[in-house]
Amino acid sequence: MIYSLQGIIVDVTPETVAIDLGQIAYEVFVPRPQEFTLGQNAKLYVEEILTQDDHYLSGFQTKMEKDAFVSLLRVKGIGPKTALSALSGTTPEELFKAIAQSDAKFLKKLPGIGPKAASQIILDLQGKLVESEPKKDEREFPIIRATLKQLGFKKAEIDGALSTLPEGAKDDNDSLRLALRSLRKEMK
Repeated sequence: MIYSLQGIIVDVTPETVAIDLGQIAYEVFVPRPQEFTLGQNAKLYVEEILTQDDHYLSGFQTKMEKDAFVSLLRVKGIGPKTALSALSGTTPEELFKAIAQSDAKFLKKLPGIGPKAASQIILDLQGKLVESEPKKDEREFPIIRATLKQLGFKKAEIDGALSTLPEGAKDDNDSLRLALRSLRKEMK
């Protein structure tokens, strides 16, 4: 079973990205391909989908997003394509909050989710979700994240750059300099 892939984004389509790991590139279905750029160093948490008619990988920028996807797959009547589509319109935090609050109105606004599916999601998942702890690198560096976002970098680019920082890096100035250096290398 594949847990994650880390490599360079070499193709972006309306539904997928292709991530080159060196000797091999994988095509991966993602909820929001528009958040990726060609040449970007990215890490995807993947879920292998194997059905009677299909075999492919679905990928997510965070572990929590993958957890949300897997949770949606447990809902009666929700398949992988519908779960991916639904996640394209929300964040895992918003999804979990809507389920906890029985907010069918919010769920019905998600792509591919109608009134029946919204009710089923609440019925099957309310009180049963165990939200994963955000990854360490998603909690750290809030100032650097905000600065890079203001400079126009996308979340996936920022996550990639921050993942290259040395363990225990705390000084914001040095960390920002190192993150910008990493982003500059990706742009070449």
